[in-house]
Amino acid sequence: MNKPNPVSRPGRQKGVALLIVLILLLVMTLLGLASLRGSLMEERMSSSVYDRGIGFQAAEAALREAEALVATNPAFPTSGNCVAGLCPRRTNVADTDQEYWISAASAWRNATVDVNVDNDGAGALAAITTTPQFLVEPLGPGPNWFACEREIPVNALCLTPRFRVTARSAAAGRAQVTLQTTVSTP
Repeated sequence: MNKPNPVSRPGRQKGVALLIVLILLLVMTLLGLASLRGSLMEERMSSSVYDRGIGFQAAEAALREAEALVATNPAFPTSGNCVAGLCPRRTNVADTDQEYWISAASAWRNATVDVNVDNDGAGALAAITTTPQFLVEPLGPGPNWFACEREIPVNALCLTPRFRVTARSAAAGRAQVTLQTTVSTP
């Protein structure tokens, strides 16, 4: 005698398989969304690193240009504010005075180097263009070797003019980079 198959009867099927498949589909969808979210975050992070690298290179190029300008011994203004990236020397700085590179009134000089980067390799349509700027501030004479200012009398060859060079690079919607260095001229 053959026994009837209990699964084949429509009255005994409850739809459990459908429920399990729907739960598995929901879990897989949530895993896919989490993976997508992580990928988008990684893309944003790599984009920020790329932008900062471009900004850093542009600011460094402006810094080198300003250092070369200092070597030519340019004429600095004697008072007032910065003119074309050259600032007067501060002798008495009040606590309320802002540094030249922080002040919005300072006249930055555009560097002659332009940084053009082609994002997609296809042409200039996706290019990032930024013109870095710089300021040069005289800091006065400073020692050019260790403890030379302790010599009595002070050796005139011991002191050389020092300058603070500040360069910045900022493009609309991109990373902003500011670099500073102190330069001594012979």
